[in-house]
Amino acid sequence: MRGRKSANGAREDTDVQRGEMIEEVIGRTEDKELPEFQNGAFEVLGVGRKGKNLIQGDFLDNYVPEGEIKRHTMRELIGSIRVVDDKEFHCDQWIEEPTLLVTRFEYANLFHTVTDWFSAYVSSRVTELPYRPHLVFVDGHCRAPLEETWTALFSSLRYAKNFSGPVCFRHVVLAPLGYETALFKGLSEDINCEGASARDLWQNPNDKKTARLSEFGEMIRTAFGFSVNRHGGEKPVSGHNVLFVRRQNYLAHPRHGGKVESRLSNEQEVFDSLQSWASNHLECKVNLVNGLFAHMPMKEQIRAIQEASVIIGAHGAGLTHIVSATPKTIILEIISRQFRRPHFQLIAQWKGLEYHAINLNGSYASPAVVIERLDRIMKSLGC
Repeated sequence: MRGRKSANGAREDTDVQRGEMIEEVIGRTEDKELPEFQNGAFEVLGVGRKGKNLIQGDFLDNYVPEGEIKRHTMRELIGSIRVVDDKEFHCDQWIEEPTLLVTRFEYANLFHTVTDWFSAYVSSRVTELPYRPHLVFVDGHCRAPLEETWTALFSSLRYAKNFSGPVCFRHVVLAPLGYETALFKGLSEDINCEGASARDLWQNPNDKKTARLSEFGEMIRTAFGFSVNRHGGEKPVSGHNVLFVRRQNYLAHPRHGGKVESRLSNEQEVFDSLQSWASNHLECKVNLVNGLFAHMPMKEQIRAIQEASVIIGAHGAGLTHIVSATPKTIILEIISRQFRRPHFQLIAQWKGLEYHAINLNGSYASPAVVIERLDRIMKSLGC
């Protein structure tokens, strides 16, 4: 396949390997941020259909219906692919290594970015690409803080908008759009499977269980240098970490004000009460960890997750980190009335994690209720 530079309003003077920083593009409109793929932006070498588009509109309608998303960049990309013969097929650069073409969605929100990470990971697995394949972003977005994990998970990362001429790929795979993956589709469709570790499924095959999400979590942990215990060993008996995931302001995209909506109106009160409870817990040592993730390096976020016996927090993107939690971790989600969505219950189910929820009438959580539920969980851990 050959790809040409797409047309968009982004600056083109950045380094070919990197994108622009989000602070550089504040105020950029979405129309300028998203690419426009002209017919023939991508070409494939073939016979019999020279000069014709590889995919016709009726085929696209079955898989990426027009109108589902205001501007469906994946539809435009696929629709632009044209078949050419060897006389037309020339390149300024060849990329020999198998490569994933990725369109990012909501590229600074952890939940949506994890769906993109997972989509790229699964694409590489089902197409039997080498471990940690190469990536090219074809979405036109800028860099975001979560880019460090893209570079940790995959072998290399480039931005198609910075290509200066035709680039040819020996082997290229289009990763599904973030909203078209199981992690997102599961919110509205019944995906009837449960999670298990690869080791458990190897010993006891079960076609109603999957190890894919657990393997993905292991990939994240190993990418940051943490060992993987496939036997699901117990947490240290000397004490337990209870990780409280906090919701903080962050800059999601160039048109975002940096302020997040509160999902737990008395979060600080709940945290302070838990801190007092933990310090006076006599049955065993409980360490309450303040999960202020928004400004922590990703490696420290992963460390906090894997060292936790219990992860607690209000419904929010930060809880998506449970994809890399270890097998015995217990999840306690506090859900306000306005945000009763099954994101994290499903992730826990697909990883085989024990999950509990506190459903609120509004956005205020009684500290006593939270402590009572957490105390019951700790007792189940023998604490």
